[in-house]
Amino acid sequence: MAEHRSMQRAALLDAARSLLSEGGTEALTFPALAERTGLARSSVYEYFRSRAAVVEELCEVDFPVWAAEVSAAMERADTAEGKVEAYVRQQLELVGDRRHRAVVAISASELDAGAREKIRAAHGGLVAMIVEALGELRHEQPRLAAMLVQGVVDAAVRRIELGAAEEPGAITDAAVSMALRGVRG
Repeated sequence: MAEHRSMQRAALLDAARSLLSEGGTEALTFPALAERTGLARSSVYEYFRSRAAVVEELCEVDFPVWAAEVSAAMERADTAEGKVEAYVRQQLELVGDRRHRAVVAISASELDAGAREKIRAAHGGLVAMIVEALGELRHEQPRLAAMLVQGVVDAAVRRIELGAAEEPGAITDAAVSMALRGVRG
């Protein structure tokens, strides 16, 4: 029974990811979740009390995985500059991934305080990784620089998501070179 419930919960989360990546947070509704999973709408309420609860659980499940992938890419780099490059590249590489699109949709949406706090904590974890690399580069204001590098990443994510005129690879290369030139100061 418990196993069945956890499978249904996983199916609901997966349906939520698809809905978010297709239509943003407006697309994430209980009727849509019920339709995608073949569950009765009343059953959806047995698992989640609100849309915010779905979003919160997705943050808990997906953000750490996403952050771990960025972290692993940074650990493979030998130099501090290589770590900065890996930080930018890996995040942009994940853009096509449904989990990432869901994360972006969630970040852009109106969330309750609990979900916002979880996102902030996860983003804080990402930014902390880059702060360390910037410290190794002897940057005078590593924390500020880290936030600005993340701003470049976020702008590049939006550009790729919009299907801009440039190829995603070109956007990624431009973001990497901007970040590296910026942190070298």
